[in-house]
Amino acid sequence: MNHLPLLQPKEQPIKLMDGSEKIFIISKFSATAGREIVTQYPLTAAPKIGDYKTNEALMIKILSHVAVPIAGADPLRLGSLDLINNHVPDYEALIRIEWAMMEYNCSFFAKGALSHYLDQFSGKFQALITQMLTQLRAQSPAKD
Repeated sequence: MNHLPLLQPKEQPIKLMDGSEKIFIISKFSATAGREIVTQYPLTAAPKIGDYKTNEALMIKILSHVAVPIAGADPLRLGSLDLINNHVPDYEALIRIEWAMMEYNCSFFAKGALSHYLDQFSGKFQALITQMLTQLRAQSPAKD
């Protein structure tokens, strides 16, 4: 578990499945943890091509930068599956915490920038597909 202090911690209310809210303390990733998480997390979560165990390990790494307030004590960091399961009451809350962490740690999620980034990516991807299909069409034998 990470014993360094949380970087730029902030309280974040997270909605639970029963409609109530619970406060979690989210924080910034360290530079090296952030690089690992941001480069691998989205790909490992992709259906059919992702790797669940790798994604789960990254989820634990993300949650190790999250804490729960404890009355009269230091906040408790969620750095293991047992701690996560004991303090995050449902899977929707877990997903909301992960999303809050990605928004807090990744500037391209802010103010619609991700949408702009994805639009650019989509345009480049479509152009690449068109180019590949055009080349394949030129190579295929003509039909009668």
